[in-house]
Amino acid sequence: MQLMEKGDAENQTDVTEFILLGFGDLPELQILLFLVFLVIYIVTMAGNFLIIALVVTDQHLHTPMYFFLGNLSCLETCYTSAFLPRVLASLLTGDRTISVGGCKTQFFFFCFLATTECYLLAVMSYDRYLAICKPLHYGTCMNGKLCLQLAAGCWISGFLPCTIVMCFMSQLIFCGPSVMDHFFCDLTPMLKLSCSDTSQIMLVLYIFSFPDAVTPFLLTLTSYVCIVSTILRIPSTTGRQKAFSTCFSHLIVVTIFYGTIMIVYTLPKSSNLRALNKVFSVCYTVLTPLANPLIYSLRNREVKEALRK
Repeated sequence: MQLMEKGDAENQTDVTEFILLGFGDLPELQILLFLVFLVIYIVTMAGNFLIIALVVTDQHLHTPMYFFLGNLSCLETCYTSAFLPRVLASLLTGDRTISVGGCKTQFFFFCFLATTECYLLAVMSYDRYLAICKPLHYGTCMNGKLCLQLAAGCWISGFLPCTIVMCFMSQLIFCGPSVMDHFFCDLTPMLKLSCSDTSQIMLVLYIFSFPDAVTPFLLTLTSYVCIVSTILRIPSTTGRQKAFSTCFSHLIVVTIFYGTIMIVYTLPKSSNLRALNKVFSVCYTVLTPLANPLIYSLRNREVKEALRK
């Protein structure tokens, strides 16, 4: 009996790679999509590296807001590199296979970096809250030590829960089918392909979803409610515009990031909406890292002055 069970378990480990369909249903657009994603990748990497270089080298940008912006740009370079090189290779060669281990690794970096970004956006909104709502206490509250602690806390808070999730995911067995109708290894498609009991990992995900996704979102939302109410109480139009301009770029980034994620994970998982799901997934995995440096460099006076120098 034990030998039979052991043999069945061994037979369930036959799947060693997945097939990511990606954009394979558009064969006539493969070259065009490759060129578009290649340009996006180059601009994203160049833009975020430029932001990091400016924050490090320009003395006028050695402030808490730009310190967190540098962390965000560093995160975005890693985030986009977890997806786009694989997508580019698939579009160029037509090879859509990825090993099970590679798929789990890609999901880990997605989980880690997306969770870290949630916390980092919340910290950046708190920084803007102090600057606008508590300007007299901003210098003493948001000191260098606190900035380092908050940034380190964001990265650690993203890394630890995703490591625990990966410990449970490492126990999953895949015995077929092996086709995933997505362009990257997201959790839900992977769990659908697993032959194992996924109740434990789903429980772990529900436990971590509140502190790692809902809480940062609520903190960000609360900060902006306080910021908007404070700005509306400023008597002069010029004062309101000046105050709002300091957080407008961050507000755009937050709206794009959370807006597209909410649409993706609240859409019904029907076959009719699968293509729409991919489109919005592209928005928060590919376009958001591209938008961040463009938004901050085009709308931010200090960054534009640093670029001129």
